[in-house]
Amino acid sequence: MSPDSWSFSRTATANTPAVTSTSPTAWSPDGAAVYSPDHLGHGLSEGERAMIETVEDLVDDFALVGRIAADEHPGLPVIVLGHSMGGIVATAFVQRDPSPFAALILSGPAIGGNPDLIGLLELDPIPDVPIDPASLSRDPAVGEAYANDELVYHGPFKRETLTAMNAANEAIAAGPKLDELPLLWVHGSADAVVPLEPAREAVHGLGTADLEEHVYEGAAHEVFNETNKDEVLDHVVGFANRVRGAR
Repeated sequence: MSPDSWSFSRTATANTPAVTSTSPTAWSPDGAAVYSPDHLGHGLSEGERAMIETVEDLVDDFALVGRIAADEHPGLPVIVLGHSMGGIVATAFVQRDPSPFAALILSGPAIGGNPDLIGLLELDPIPDVPIDPASLSRDPAVGEAYANDELVYHGPFKRETLTAMNAANEAIAAGPKLDELPLLWVHGSADAVVPLEPAREAVHGLGTADLEEHVYEGAAHEVFNETNKDEVLDHVVGFANRVRGAR
């Protein structure tokens, strides 16, 4: 694959995303095109850092990227992938209308919430308890890269963001089922950011008749950057090829 990394400028003409190129190679042999947007308030995108008033804003941006991808690659099957909070965005996006998509892939999706984070809403002020970089992967280099990345927000959780995520998860749980849409779910058994069991319940609640799931023993939150990342990527690419061949 030759992925593109997108950052949003909401004030740009026609809301056109700006593009910077990256060069991941794990998917290259399969010839896919990958579009990966930076959420509003994250990475290179504009907006107050880590501030989300409603997840629907992120879903609207994601939909824009989806339309651009489909226009640039007409006729190709579209697979939606979401990791962590992106799992909330991807799921809400697909629930709007699953018919254009070949499949949904969820990696450590936050759609089941985290009781510890939800509990922060009962505190005023919310204490400064950012994500521990060491909790992301068994590979210490991953946590070090996260801690040293200037585009990563390292502050405390914001009340508005936690409230928006919680509301989005309630809407997902009450939303339409995915029915026949193929779904791949990958998760680390030792994920401290998105606990396994609430995620499992939420994923199973999406109501797809075609669910493939892989829980990696001992793996943490960033399964694509884990010590067994080759195994994870093999599962993702194999799933993508399966659903592509079924269309």
